[in-house]
Amino acid sequence: MLVVGAGGASLSEATGAFLLAAVLGMLAGFSGLFARLMQRVPMALAAGMLAGVLLRFGLDVFVAMNTQLVLALAMFATWLAGRRLFPRYAVIATLLVGIAIAASRGLLHAQQVHLQLAVPQWVTPSLSWTAVAGIALPLFVVTMASQNIPGVAVMRASGYDAPVSPLIGWIGVVNTLLAPFGAYALNLAAITAAICMGRDAHEDPARRYTAAMAAGAFYIVIGLFGATVAALFAAFPRELVACCTGGGA
Repeated sequence: MLVVGAGGASLSEATGAFLLAAVLGMLAGFSGLFARLMQRVPMALAAGMLAGVLLRFGLDVFVAMNTQLVLALAMFATWLAGRRLFPRYAVIATLLVGIAIAASRGLLHAQQVHLQLAVPQWVTPSLSWTAVAGIALPLFVVTMASQNIPGVAVMRASGYDAPVSPLIGWIGVVNTLLAPFGAYALNLAAITAAICMGRDAHEDPARRYTAAMAAGAFYIVIGLFGATVAALFAAFPRELVACCTGGGA
């Protein structure tokens, strides 16, 4: 969405749009509007929205087989076996097998990967009607519809009754503070929520919060080395990335 909507906007205008979308999210949360909306959205519909988000990732595994059959099949087989034998580590095993096969076939391009610490840079926000219509409003709607609503649905389906209004509101506050540094659309992350609240995270539902805390710690590390992580993903063949995301979904 950002590639299409932000194509004609400057970085300053895009940052202003991120800031506006964050403020809208904050208002939707603290006003109780989002919570009232969730009361009207059937659980089956919210679950279907999450399925729609995940479907493309799953299908991309089979698309990858058209161009890298050996790599994709090996990763797919590893994931199937892993889900049966060691479900908690299935995705990690799939990634390791993919890296090994890609390296053996000369598909890795790691020469561009360098360890580099990311440094925050302030961008003074500005706003234009183009950025409002093309970035801010669509970003707000898409984040709410494709992440926050399914994220709440996942929590409720897993037996957790979190206070929705302050949760969405404070996410909006954090988004507002970080938008001038390039952050945008922090959200409940439906896919991550589903992973962290599943039985693979912990048999005891009261202990599954440790998975979310671990995920948060990893996200911080990834953010600190954002440029290195981006170069690492660029070094992987796209089929490897597609199979990993498909397995996680």
